[in-house]
Amino acid sequence: MDLVLDAADRHLLTPYVYPAGWPEGEPCRQLLSLFVITNLGALALYLLFGTLSYYFIFDHELQKHPQFLENQVRREITYALRSLPWISVPTVALFFAEVRGYSKLYDNIEDSPYGWSGVFLSMLSFLFFTDMGIYWIHRALHHKLLYKRFHKPHHLWKIATPFASHAFHPVDGFMQSLPYHVYPFLFPLHKVTYLGLYIFVNVWTISIHDGDYRVPRLLRHVINGSAHHTDHHLYFDYNYGQYFTLWDKIGGSYKSPTAFEGKGPHDYLRKLREK
Repeated sequence: MDLVLDAADRHLLTPYVYPAGWPEGEPCRQLLSLFVITNLGALALYLLFGTLSYYFIFDHELQKHPQFLENQVRREITYALRSLPWISVPTVALFFAEVRGYSKLYDNIEDSPYGWSGVFLSMLSFLFFTDMGIYWIHRALHHKLLYKRFHKPHHLWKIATPFASHAFHPVDGFMQSLPYHVYPFLFPLHKVTYLGLYIFVNVWTISIHDGDYRVPRLLRHVINGSAHHTDHHLYFDYNYGQYFTLWDKIGGSYKSPTAFEGKGPHDYLRKLREK
């Protein structure tokens, strides 16, 4: 995150926003800047990719499903916009620790002991590490002691749209993002790679709520896509994973998507029309 902070200081904050006498490395200034940057970045990612997905990928026929709520899109967006600033508070604390040099993020490829192959391997390990972390956190959030208070609001959306992707209770949203932030404190990771992965995970979160169930046949039971996550919203105790089905299969919570078996939301709508 220090790359983004440095760019903001260089091109906007130092010359135009902050007093000239306020040093760029001063902790209070960094915290304030990170809070603004994190919120603006999250808002931009959510609204930009959510809107593109909603208008160009999401099948609007799903809005005719009986479990699609009245004014649902507006409610999803409103809930997300209210939650994102609160989610950003602990997130900024972790970004601040990165900026202050406590993580294992590095600037140059030469700093990796394995060069470009290390960068590629770190991308794979990031995906597998965060998929494992999110699986267990997500599953824990379904425990009766936590579900009603923190995770139930996200399950209001049985037939989700891309805008449901960030419509979490703040505690829920932060807990499920925690593996992304923990990884660079445990393992070396290139800073630009980290930024790219951070954008990717936000786009992926939108994509598994987009109602587009198409997955290459060979990957249907490997990749946790929108069909899998739709069944999670509909049937509750299945498909907790984020990118892959691996941990659901290990944990006994894997469910083959009903959309692949001719029993999904689109099939239900087709049967309604036939009646």
